[in-house]
Amino acid sequence: MAEPSSPGQGLRLAVYLAHSGLTSRRKAEELIRSGRVRANGRIVKLPGFRVGEEVITCDGRRIYPIRRRVYLALHKPPGYLCALSDERGRPLAGELLKKAYGGRLYPVGRLDFLSSGLIFYTNDGDFTRRVSHPSGEVEKEYLVETKGAVPEDFLRRCLGGLFVEGVFYKIEKYRYNKPDKVYLTLKEGKNREIRRLFASRRIAVKRLHRVRIGEINLQGLPPGGYRVLEPPEVAGLLGGGRPFHREEP
Repeated sequence: MAEPSSPGQGLRLAVYLAHSGLTSRRKAEELIRSGRVRANGRIVKLPGFRVGEEVITCDGRRIYPIRRRVYLALHKPPGYLCALSDERGRPLAGELLKKAYGGRLYPVGRLDFLSSGLIFYTNDGDFTRRVSHPSGEVEKEYLVETKGAVPEDFLRRCLGGLFVEGVFYKIEKYRYNKPDKVYLTLKEGKNREIRRLFASRRIAVKRLHRVRIGEINLQGLPPGGYRVLEPPEVAGLLGGGRPFHREEP
């Protein structure tokens, strides 16, 4: 099928998808090249296609441009899933935000079902990529409560990095509150990283609670509570300590 003609003005298709909140720009390019995106019903495989008045769809669902970018900080309670849907019908963390924003919001990174604490929700794909990807170097700090004392030699080894079942995990720093209560700081945040590290030493985790992302903490947010991130906070997270340049339209 022939490509639709590309107008000279308008956002590049990959940027349009990222700005819609569908995904990050890099993943948007993958969606486009795989033939899952259409303009006026015709497949477009060029990420540089310029969107004018065309109707854009992905996997059959219409994608609308964002009129307002939203950045929310949520105190996720345990027992909520950070996903857009769940076959098992478990509660979704995003449902706690419906009163604040009726549109589609995406979690930035993840907190597993039993974990609690700070997580961001947004409709900005570039923000999601920068904050959640290791290259952004955004710190995430967790409070870990265990059923027994956490050996300091184990935490020192975690600073250098450990392989668990073939996957490399590393923490940036730690501090003790009590022998069975420690604060860990990560920059990467792989799936269930802390739980897998501790399980490798047979240390049972009673509670895993994220207290900080970058310079943003949970101060004043009760479980289930949320607030809008201020523009300087968003800018600080996008900066990550280094310049961050959005792609020009």
